[in-house]
Amino acid sequence: MLDPSSIASAVARSYAVVNAVSLYVEHGDVTFERMHVEAAADLARAAREAGAEGFVQVSGIGSDPGSHSDYIGARGRGEDAVRHAFPGAIIVRSAVMTGPDDALLTTLVKLLRLMPIYPLFGAGETRLQPVYVEDVAEAVSRLVGSKHDRTTFELGGPRVLSYKQLVQEVAASLDTRPMLVPVPFGLWSCLAAVAEFVPGAPITRNQVDLMRLDNIVAAEMPGLEELAIEPRDIKEIIGMIERTGG
Repeated sequence: MLDPSSIASAVARSYAVVNAVSLYVEHGDVTFERMHVEAAADLARAAREAGAEGFVQVSGIGSDPGSHSDYIGARGRGEDAVRHAFPGAIIVRSAVMTGPDDALLTTLVKLLRLMPIYPLFGAGETRLQPVYVEDVAEAVSRLVGSKHDRTTFELGGPRVLSYKQLVQEVAASLDTRPMLVPVPFGLWSCLAAVAEFVPGAPITRNQVDLMRLDNIVAAEMPGLEELAIEPRDIKEIIGMIERTGG
């Protein structure tokens, strides 16, 4: 992704190109700006020059070029850079994606099986709209294969839950009753800053920043319904995770 010659070779003779590359933790010169803005624009430009008919940028709900968060701001600037490099590019902003081996539900399942006391992000009031990863993939496939009047889509699951409600729903499916303890976001940020020094960090400051903000589809934005996709409910996804040993 960071090698322009490699990008040109990869997209040659492509009908359409999808950028689903993301970065949560910066390493040396592999920064959010380099990955989410510059590399995304390089890929979009290479796709245009290769004659690709379509380009889809997988972004996230809440991406904002003016955000104080380096990660969230870079995601927003990346959307703008892609639009400039590939006029007509489609931006797909997803809510938090879930499925077997994901970073949200699979982690919750594993931790709630072990912990009688579970820490919440803040008071657990942040609203989430988890969406099944394969529903997002199907949406991208349909967007690549047809023409649409809109160029930005926001994809979310069928229900909006607070983080606390989500934890309670997972716990109920596991038949556990943990004590839920509010933990201030400031403390989470300090813990995440230390955790980032550990390979495969379980949590990062940027993930904490994301958990401060509601992660739900804007009412005016087209999404899965406009693409004739019926999203999978969170209970079905939890069941998938349990069956795969999550």
